[in-house]
Amino acid sequence: MNPIKIIVGSKNPVKINAVRSAFAQVFPETTCEVMGIGVPSGVADQPMTDVATYQGAANRARNCQEALPEADFWVGVEGGIDELYGGMQAFAWIYIIGPEQSGQARTATFELPEAIRQLIQEGIELGEADDRIFQRKNSKQGQGAVGILTHELIDRTEYYRPAVVLALIPFVNKGLY
Repeated sequence: MNPIKIIVGSKNPVKINAVRSAFAQVFPETTCEVMGIGVPSGVADQPMTDVATYQGAANRARNCQEALPEADFWVGVEGGIDELYGGMQAFAWIYIIGPEQSGQARTATFELPEAIRQLIQEGIELGEADDRIFQRKNSKQGQGAVGILTHELIDRTEYYRPAVVLALIPFVNKGLY
């Protein structure tokens, strides 16, 4: 069987590793070749709504497909935030394009602390806000806010992986979608 070629719309190793892990779990009998490329999301660096975050993931997947059409799957992973229920919630959208269809899923959502919320409201991206508040460097390519706030019980790769698996549901249930 030929390997599955997967293009991720990011060079962030956390996102690439989450996609690699999820595809290996869903397609255990197949070798998965995963490559990350830099593509535009078409939304703000820090998407501030659920809709903008979803659109960013979809745009990344489509831009991957346009850049490297010879692949089998193209994946967009976009982290975002939204002001909901009296707090600022963080989450990510996953958008996967395959040869005949697409699949989407969203990660779990968690509330950000007020100090981070204030920095984001000043126009600072979540990763930079995390670095400032928690005295870190480049946390968005490491454990991210979810890892820091859960005391590393959930790292960012593990946070994204279940949503990638969920976005693959249409591909393993073709007769239903």
